[in-house]
Amino acid sequence: MSVSVRIPTILRTYTGGDSEVTATGGTLQEVLDDLDNSYAGIKARILDDNGELRRFVNVYVGNDDVRFLDNLATPTPDGTQISVIPAVAGG
Repeated sequence: MSVSVRIPTILRTYTGGDSEVTATGGTLQEVLDDLDNSYAGIKARILDDNGELRRFVNVYVGNDDVRFLDNLATPTPDGTQISVIPAVAGG
């Protein structure tokens, strides 16, 4: 299943500057694995040492935050757009 992944500016060094790339996988975990095969090291910037989403990284499948779905097991149907968005903190 081919999906479109929107890459935030801070991670574009891994994608050669591309703001959007394609990947394959039936779940978010599979998509991240495929991304890492194509863009070595990018997955480590999205997942922590325990293999969970980093605290300050939000990932959306379509318009839905995966933390309110099935996290890394969230299905990624063909043609879906995935957005990786670093959280903004401040006060």
